[in-house]
Amino acid sequence: MNRATAFLLLLFAAIAALPATLRANEDSEMPAWMTAPYATMEGTTETLATAYPGKTVVVVNVASRCGYTRQYADLQKLQQQYADRGLVVVAFPSNDYGGQEPGTDAEILEFCESRFSVTFPVKSKMPTRGDGKSPLYAALTGPDSPKPGEVKWNFEKFVIAPDGRIVARLGSATEPTSAEMVKAVEEAVGG
Repeated sequence: MNRATAFLLLLFAAIAALPATLRANEDSEMPAWMTAPYATMEGTTETLATAYPGKTVVVVNVASRCGYTRQYADLQKLQQQYADRGLVVVAFPSNDYGGQEPGTDAEILEFCESRFSVTFPVKSKMPTRGDGKSPLYAALTGPDSPKPGEVKWNFEKFVIAPDGRIVARLGSATEPTSAEMVKAVEEAVGG
Protein backbone atom coordinates (compact mmCIF):
# COMPACT_ATOMS: atom_id res chain seq x y z
CA MET A 1 0.00 0.00 0.00
CA ASN A 2 1.48 3.35 -0.97
CA ARG A 3 1.63 6.34 1.37
CA ALA A 4 -1.23 8.24 -0.31
CA THR A 5 -3.54 5.22 -0.05
CA ALA A 6 -2.61 4.70 3.60
CA PHE A 7 -3.29 8.38 4.30
CA LEU A 8 -6.70 8.23 2.64
CA LEU A 9 -7.68 5.08 4.54
CA LEU A 10 -6.66 6.71 7.82
CA LEU A 11 -8.54 9.87 6.92
CA PHE A 12 -11.70 8.00 5.93
CA ALA A 13 -11.58 6.05 9.20
CA ALA A 14 -11.22 9.31 11.10
CA ILE A 15 -14.16 10.82 9.20
CA ALA A 16 -16.32 7.83 10.05
CA ALA A 17 -15.45 8.30 13.73
CA LEU A 18 -16.51 11.97 13.77
CA PRO A 19 -19.90 12.83 15.19
CA ALA A 20 -22.57 13.06 12.50
CA THR A 21 -22.96 16.80 13.14
CA LEU A 22 -19.37 17.36 12.01
CA ARG A 23 -19.62 15.03 9.01
CA ALA A 24 -22.90 16.27 7.59
CA ASN A 25 -22.40 19.66 6.04
CA GLU A 26 -26.15 20.12 5.70
CA ASP A 27 -26.36 20.17 9.52
CA SER A 28 -23.89 23.04 9.66
CA GLU A 29 -24.00 26.60 8.49
CA MET A 30 -20.29 26.45 7.76
CA PRO A 31 -19.02 25.82 4.23
CA ALA A 32 -17.49 22.45 3.37
CA TRP A 33 -13.89 23.69 3.65
CA MET A 34 -14.54 24.63 7.27
CA THR A 35 -15.89 21.20 8.17
CA ALA A 36 -13.57 19.04 6.03
CA PRO A 37 -11.33 16.86 8.23
CA TYR A 38 -7.55 16.80 8.06
CA ALA A 39 -4.79 15.16 10.09
CA THR A 40 -2.58 16.95 12.60
CA MET A 41 1.05 16.11 13.25
CA GLU A 42 -0.05 14.72 16.60
CA GLY A 43 -2.09 12.03 14.80
CA THR A 44 -5.53 13.46 15.52
CA THR A 45 -8.16 14.71 13.11
CA GLU A 46 -9.68 18.17 13.22
CA THR A 47 -11.44 20.75 11.04
CA LEU A 48 -10.85 24.47 10.60
CA ALA A 49 -14.23 25.12 12.26
CA THR A 50 -13.41 23.10 15.38
CA ALA A 51 -9.73 24.05 15.66
CA TYR A 52 -10.06 27.78 14.92
CA PRO A 53 -13.60 28.95 15.72
CA GLY A 54 -14.03 32.69 15.31
CA LYS A 55 -10.57 33.07 13.74
CA THR A 56 -9.41 34.43 10.42
CA VAL A 57 -7.45 31.58 8.85
CA VAL A 58 -4.78 31.70 6.16
CA VAL A 59 -4.52 28.21 4.66
CA VAL A 60 -1.27 27.70 2.76
CA ASN A 61 0.26 24.60 1.17
CA VAL A 62 3.97 24.55 1.94
CA ALA A 63 7.19 22.76 1.00
CA SER A 64 10.73 22.81 2.40
CA ARG A 65 12.64 22.63 -0.88
CA CYS A 66 10.83 25.20 -2.99
CA GLY A 67 11.91 28.56 -4.36
CA TYR A 68 9.08 30.04 -2.26
CA THR A 69 10.16 28.34 0.99
CA ARG A 70 11.53 31.68 2.20
CA GLN A 71 7.87 32.76 2.53
CA TYR A 72 7.78 30.90 5.87
CA ALA A 73 9.53 33.96 7.37
CA ASP A 74 6.89 36.38 6.07
CA LEU A 75 4.06 34.03 7.02
CA GLN A 76 5.46 34.12 10.56
CA LYS A 77 5.56 37.94 10.42
CA LEU A 78 1.95 38.00 9.22
CA GLN A 79 0.96 35.65 12.04
CA GLN A 80 2.67 37.86 14.64
CA GLN A 81 1.28 41.10 13.22
CA TYR A 82 -2.36 39.95 13.20
CA ALA A 83 -2.53 37.31 15.95
CA ASP A 84 -4.09 39.76 18.41
CA ARG A 85 -6.81 40.43 15.82
CA GLY A 86 -7.69 36.76 15.50
CA LEU A 87 -5.50 35.60 12.60
CA VAL A 88 -3.95 32.16 12.44
CA VAL A 89 -1.76 30.92 9.59
CA VAL A 90 -2.19 27.17 9.08
CA ALA A 91 0.42 25.37 6.98
CA PHE A 92 -0.35 22.16 5.08
CA PRO A 93 2.82 20.49 3.75
CA SER A 94 2.44 18.79 0.38
CA ASN A 95 4.80 16.85 -1.84
CA ASP A 96 2.58 17.31 -4.91
CA TYR A 97 4.64 19.98 -6.65
CA GLY A 98 7.99 18.79 -7.94
CA GLY A 99 8.56 16.46 -4.96
CA GLN A 100 9.67 19.47 -2.93
CA GLU A 101 8.41 18.17 0.42
CA PRO A 102 9.86 14.67 0.77
CA GLY A 103 10.33 14.78 4.56
CA THR A 104 8.35 13.12 7.31
CA ASP A 105 6.02 15.17 9.48
CA ALA A 106 8.67 15.32 12.22
CA GLU A 107 11.36 16.46 9.76
CA ILE A 108 9.05 19.11 8.31
CA LEU A 109 8.16 20.51 11.73
CA GLU A 110 11.81 20.56 12.83
CA PHE A 111 12.75 22.39 9.61
CA CYS A 112 10.01 25.01 10.07
CA GLU A 113 10.88 25.65 13.69
CA SER A 114 14.68 25.64 13.35
CA ARG A 115 15.03 27.51 10.05
CA PHE A 116 12.16 29.99 10.30
CA SER A 117 11.11 30.01 13.99
CA VAL A 118 7.57 29.18 12.90
CA THR A 119 5.04 29.29 15.73
CA PHE A 120 1.89 28.90 13.63
CA PRO A 121 0.36 25.42 13.23
CA VAL A 122 1.90 23.05 10.70
CA LYS A 123 -0.36 20.10 9.95
CA SER A 124 0.36 16.61 8.66
CA LYS A 125 1.57 16.30 5.07
CA MET A 126 -1.29 15.79 2.64
CA PRO A 127 -2.16 15.70 -1.06
CA THR A 128 -3.52 19.06 -2.25
CA ARG A 129 -4.30 18.30 -5.89
CA GLY A 130 -5.42 15.51 -8.17
CA ASP A 131 -7.88 12.72 -7.57
CA GLY A 132 -6.40 11.83 -4.15
CA LYS A 133 -6.42 15.35 -2.68
CA SER A 134 -7.46 15.76 0.91
CA PRO A 135 -11.07 16.60 1.77
CA LEU A 136 -9.97 20.10 2.83
CA TYR A 137 -8.37 20.89 -0.51
CA ALA A 138 -11.17 19.14 -2.41
CA ALA A 139 -13.59 21.59 -0.76
CA LEU A 140 -11.34 24.66 -1.12
CA THR A 141 -10.77 24.06 -4.83
CA GLY A 142 -13.95 22.24 -5.81
CA PRO A 143 -16.94 23.46 -7.81
CA ASP A 144 -18.78 24.78 -4.72
CA SER A 145 -15.87 27.04 -3.77
CA PRO A 146 -16.05 30.71 -4.75
CA LYS A 147 -12.40 30.31 -5.83
CA PRO A 148 -12.40 26.91 -7.60
CA GLY A 149 -9.58 25.28 -9.54
CA GLU A 150 -6.54 23.17 -8.76
CA VAL A 151 -3.74 24.59 -6.66
CA LYS A 152 -0.97 25.37 -9.12
CA TRP A 153 2.13 25.28 -6.88
CA ASN A 154 3.49 25.46 -3.33
CA PHE A 155 2.61 28.46 -1.13
CA GLU A 156 -0.80 29.23 -2.60
CA LYS A 157 -2.83 31.04 0.06
CA PHE A 158 -6.54 31.05 0.96
CA VAL A 159 -7.66 33.84 3.31
CA ILE A 160 -10.79 32.72 5.17
CA ALA A 161 -12.90 35.05 7.34
CA PRO A 162 -14.27 33.91 10.74
CA ASP A 163 -17.67 33.22 9.12
CA GLY A 164 -16.01 30.73 6.71
CA ARG A 165 -16.12 33.02 3.68
CA ILE A 166 -13.08 32.79 1.38
CA VAL A 167 -12.01 36.42 1.10
CA ALA A 168 -9.08 35.82 -1.26
CA ARG A 169 -7.06 33.17 -3.00
CA LEU A 170 -3.53 34.32 -3.71
CA GLY A 171 -0.93 32.58 -5.82
CA SER A 172 2.53 31.43 -4.86
CA ALA A 173 4.24 34.58 -6.11
CA THR A 174 2.11 36.80 -3.84
CA GLU A 175 4.29 37.51 -0.83
CA PRO A 176 2.63 37.08 2.58
CA THR A 177 3.43 40.70 3.48
CA SER A 178 2.42 42.18 0.12
CA ALA A 179 -0.21 44.92 -0.14
CA GLU A 180 -2.62 42.45 -1.78
CA MET A 181 -2.26 39.93 1.05
CA VAL A 182 -2.49 42.57 3.78
CA LYS A 183 -5.65 43.98 2.15
CA ALA A 184 -7.25 40.51 2.14
CA VAL A 185 -6.27 39.87 5.77
CA GLU A 186 -7.57 43.30 6.83
CA GLU A 187 -10.89 42.56 5.14
CA ALA A 188 -11.11 39.15 6.78
CA VAL A 189 -10.28 40.35 10.31
CA GLY A 190 -12.74 43.19 9.91
CA GLY A 191 -10.37 46.08 9.78
